[in-house]
Amino acid sequence: MSSSSHYLSRTLRQYLLHPVALGYLALVAAVGVWVGVDTLFVEHADASLAGSWLFFVTAPTSFLFVALPGALPWIGVLVGALLQALVFSAAYRRVFVRPTRGSRLGNV
Repeated sequence: MSSSSHYLSRTLRQYLLHPVALGYLALVAAVGVWVGVDTLFVEHADASLAGSWLFFVTAPTSFLFVALPGALPWIGVLVGALLQALVFSAAYRRVFVRPTRGSRLGNV
């Protein structure tokens, strides 16, 4: 494993394990459980729109996958959740975390 791929995997792990990212992923998981319970255990006279909430929670990334055939829209929900978690974590770090003296952003 080269040093650049090691650095990338370590950085991704740091961003995805940040409390902001974990909180967002917990929200997506809770909505997913709610959609699953609604789909499996609740009878509706008409169609339920509960599944659309997964797309709203992971928007705008998941909306790019909506028109694809088969199970690909649900892959879009996963990709959207991970990408949004990375973005939220990076935004939190950019706004609230001060760079240390040895970091690259400290010289800006």
